[in-house]
Amino acid sequence: MDDSAPGAVLVHGLWHGAWCWDAVRAALAEDGVHSAAVELPLTDLAADTRAARDALDAFGRPAVLVGHSYGGAVVTAAGVHPLVRELVYLAAFQLDEGESVGRTRFADLPDTRLGEALRVSGDEVALDPVLGLQLLYRDAPADLAAAAAARLRPVRRAVFRGVPEAVAWRSVPSTYAVCTADEVVHPDLQRAMAGRATRSVPWSCGHSPLLSRPGLVAGLIADRVRAQG
Repeated sequence: MDDSAPGAVLVHGLWHGAWCWDAVRAALAEDGVHSAAVELPLTDLAADTRAARDALDAFGRPAVLVGHSYGGAVVTAAGVHPLVRELVYLAAFQLDEGESVGRTRFADLPDTRLGEALRVSGDEVALDPVLGLQLLYRDAPADLAAAAAARLRPVRRAVFRGVPEAVAWRSVPSTYAVCTADEVVHPDLQRAMAGRATRSVPWSCGHSPLLSRPGLVAGLIADRVRAQG
């Protein structure tokens, strides 16, 4: 691959790790698109933003910065990095100034059952192993869902309160993929946040197209990478 060609830097959501992008990255590689997946500490938004910026530094080429779910908050803040050419939000939090994953200005919209699935212990938040799996992976193949659920890790409570220190989508083009059958981030909330994006596309899938529809995800990312020339 051309070392100077644009590529993609991928940011996962809560409870996950860089591993959740494996199938998408394999599809991107087959399509000739270079990619890197960020491993977030999931301690607070500031630390996660630093991890994404460090990954962009290491990537060393123009990048489409992609965030899934909570990863949207991270790319919103980290997307002011000089190598970022476009942001892609996948069922993600395209936050504005003063907003957090736990509190957006769209408070009057319907909620999901995610709150029921949270299990708080001290400073850590985990997911109920049964309900959490259903909400995250309902339309993913059962074997892939079970394997992914076994790798989930607790996160710090602070991640729900973090406010992005910059709002990159105000100066960087963005694409939002609305997952219309999502049971984690309500589709109505996604549509509201997608109104901030340069463009949006609807996908008929649940919250985790990285597992259920990796080819679809890779296709969108590859399209936006190629749009950078």
